[in-house]
Amino acid sequence: MKLEEFIQLEIKDNIGICWLDHQHEKMNVVSPEVINLFDELNNRIQSNPDIHAVIFISGKPDFMAGADIKAFAIEKEGDFKPHQAKGHESLLEIENSKKPFVSAINGSCVGLGTELSLACHARIATTNPRTKMGLPEVQLGILPGGGGTQRLPRLIGIQKALDMMLTGKQIDPYRAKKWGLVDEIVAEGKLLQAAMITAKKLIKEPIRRKSKLSLTEKLLEGPLGRGILFSQAKKMALKQSQSNYPAIPAIIDCVETGIKKGAKAGYEKELEWFEKLMLTPESKALRSLFFAMSDNKKNPYEGAKPIDTLGMIGAGFMGAGIAEVSATRGIKVILKDIKQEMIDSAYSQIWKSIEKKWKRKSINKIEAEQQIGNVVGQLSYDNFDQTDIVIEAVLEKMSLKKQIIEDIEAHGRPDTIIATNTSSLSVSEMAEHAQRKELVIGMHYFSPVPKMPLLEIVKTEHTADWVIASCYDLGIQQGKTVVVVQDGPGFYVNRILAPYTNECLTMIDEGISIESIDRAFLKRGFPVGPIALLDEVGLDIAAHITESSRDFAEAKAGVTIINAVVRMHADGRKGKKNKQGFYTYNAKGKKAGVDKSAYKYFHGSGDKSLDIKEIQDRGLYLMMNEAVQCLEEGIISSAKDGDIAAVFGIGFLPFTGGPFSLMDHIGISAVVDRMNALQSSYGERFAPRPLLVKMAKDGSSFSQE
Repeated sequence: MKLEEFIQLEIKDNIGICWLDHQHEKMNVVSPEVINLFDELNNRIQSNPDIHAVIFISGKPDFMAGADIKAFAIEKEGDFKPHQAKGHESLLEIENSKKPFVSAINGSCVGLGTELSLACHARIATTNPRTKMGLPEVQLGILPGGGGTQRLPRLIGIQKALDMMLTGKQIDPYRAKKWGLVDEIVAEGKLLQAAMITAKKLIKEPIRRKSKLSLTEKLLEGPLGRGILFSQAKKMALKQSQSNYPAIPAIIDCVETGIKKGAKAGYEKELEWFEKLMLTPESKALRSLFFAMSDNKKNPYEGAKPIDTLGMIGAGFMGAGIAEVSATRGIKVILKDIKQEMIDSAYSQIWKSIEKKWKRKSINKIEAEQQIGNVVGQLSYDNFDQTDIVIEAVLEKMSLKKQIIEDIEAHGRPDTIIATNTSSLSVSEMAEHAQRKELVIGMHYFSPVPKMPLLEIVKTEHTADWVIASCYDLGIQQGKTVVVVQDGPGFYVNRILAPYTNECLTMIDEGISIESIDRAFLKRGFPVGPIALLDEVGLDIAAHITESSRDFAEAKAGVTIINAVVRMHADGRKGKKNKQGFYTYNAKGKKAGVDKSAYKYFHGSGDKSLDIKEIQDRGLYLMMNEAVQCLEEGIISSAKDGDIAAVFGIGFLPFTGGPFSLMDHIGISAVVDRMNALQSSYGERFAPRPLLVKMAKDGSSFSQE
């Protein structure tokens, strides 16, 4: 690869302007080939007497998207270390150059983009809402490999640096300026001009930066407080990660080594850890998930029609959420309800979210007004003939859903897509009621809609491909990870969740404590325990799903539905929403401990114990077995879709890559053996699916699909 294929060097007023513009990629990404180019670039710059200072600026909408992970093929330790060491060397040359370097940042600047900027002598960012900086490598199971673990703590402080690196969070230019990550923020159109001025100043003298640390931060990060700081960071990291993410302690180790033993030792530690982490099963799974998500953004269906106007029927919590993720992304929303107070409440909910982004300066006032202006609330079906799609989010009653379909057909266009947000009712039955069956589709959003990333698109045997394609594009526009599933009880996500949840309730019925069960699955790596999740979702919703799927579930061998949730709901318990469920809640709605009275709905009283792995396996293996059955039946079209939906729909152990990836990692034969053992102990519900038995015999895996 030639230098000009990644960087175009322009000299103006003795300033070398390096335009980052990868000729073969949409984004500026760094591969081993690109790393080698920086040597040549630095030689040109240092040997040219006409260049007194240098600016890095992007010729693309984004500064740099970091490393091209696919280009880093690592099979054993030693494969990548030479490339990484070369990158360290090139960035050190920039950092130690007598000719100052300025990073001019617009758009996304993550991973190696941030690390390149950290090596520069000054950083300027634009106020563009797209401008973000961060080191998100932990989300791929690795650590910042370009000196980020050393330079970031020295620039903005240990605590803020650890916060960024351990979470992978990206920060906007205003926070970056406040923290000292950038020296100046300017309008997008003035970026190059501002960078030129800064570069010329740096030729004369370096920037003298004042510490942005508070007195408390200075004390904690000083020689006396560092020991406590790192000790607490390790304890907190262990509590949050449950030892499931090896990159987290590795990042802390690199930062601590650099602070205590010097940057050189820190760089060596970074080199040592990076390769080790790339070879872990956790990183492999997370990277596989990342690639699957990237592929997921490409619509597999053809014939999509543009969706400019959305009709939203039902202004409750879900309807307001769907309206919000649509209106904030430029889609006009007609929000209809039968009660004005519901519309007012939804409007207030949407504006509160938009206003929050405005106050954080993620958007400006004009953009905030435009976004809320995209929502029009009304009690009638006026102007529904202008809608490209109508989504209903009314009560889960089939008769009401069918009436809504009739209303949409009466007031919409002949080609208006009719979508239901049902979580448990048959989309096929709704389609059979419609005059134009091919226009009916399920769009199952998860609550709360603005925060939950998954959208389950539910097709029936009648749904037209162009309808699926249009809804897929809409989901991508709304910022969702989209998976298309076939209609069936519970669709996919709720269906695999049901046997897992029922088994956990069965264990309570046997006398295992609520705390033990939730603690076991938190330890395994789930974001929330299964019983706490029931309270979060709402016992009213859980009871409805239980009843609507009862016949399907009990038709399976060895399955007995535990009716506790239905009975709890009948007694007025709704979980967190009315502070009456499996747990008690304080005045602020924070969980305060198990509600002992919940045991009256079970035979057991929480006085028995069971090995933690036995608890985990009973729930987890039933969920994985159900996922396999969904693949057998064509509910999902691939194991990859099953992994994505499980991870982003219910937080299924991201570090495993999803249920199918986890089964591959365990080994299909080992999965079958464990299920056979559980079947012997607990009954026919644990019988491994025929596909698993066949795969174990063939020695195949889901990754070979």
